[in-house]
Amino acid sequence: MISIDWLAFVEVFLAALIAATTVVLFYALGLRLLVRSGRAPVVTPAEFTDAITVISAKQARRAAKAAEKAARKSPLTDRQKQVSYIGAYGCFTVCALAVIGGIVLIVVNH
Repeated sequence: MISIDWLAFVEVFLAALIAATTVVLFYALGLRLLVRSGRAPVVTPAEFTDAITVISAKQARRAAKAAEKAARKSPLTDRQKQVSYIGAYGCFTVCALAVIGGIVLIVVNH
């Protein structure tokens, strides 16, 4: 006879939901702080075989130019930009620690 431990199922579900929410929340907050600090991430064009959309080099230059222009127009002081930059990498660190912690739990408890 097969028996399902529903309490364990709920525990795993809640842990996965909380972990996923934490990673997404801190990654989004990190990107927001990175842009606020005037260091918007600009991705260079890449060619993928099954890509839905590939930006051209011209579009990448335009995006980089827009990011530089937005950074120059920022009303923040240099200190505020620096705090945002440090906060962004703090958020990325929380994301990395959450992922590493999940991997460690899987490897150690398996």
